Amino acid sequence: MTQDEMLQRITSRPDVFGGKPIIRDSRISVELILSLLAQGESSDAILDDYPGLEAEDISACLAYAHAIDKPEQIRRFKSSRIAR
Repeated sequence: MTQDEMLQRITSRPDVFGGKPIIRDSRISVELILSLLAQGESSDAILDDYPGLEAEDISACLAYAHAIDKPEQIRRFKSSRIAR
């Protein structure tokens, strides 16, 4: 899966967490997953705690964090999400 494909799993809606990035229109924020990973939680433990989450979603959160360093990628991502 390419980085662009992974980023398609990340959405943003003004009515959910004030528009912060979330995973596949869920109420699970990218920030939460990155925080859990930073605290040392394993991907398997996160997947156990959030049954609707898929391994690709965790990869998508990491891809999003990586893309933040590339503002042009985030602008393109946001534009494609708004068009829906």
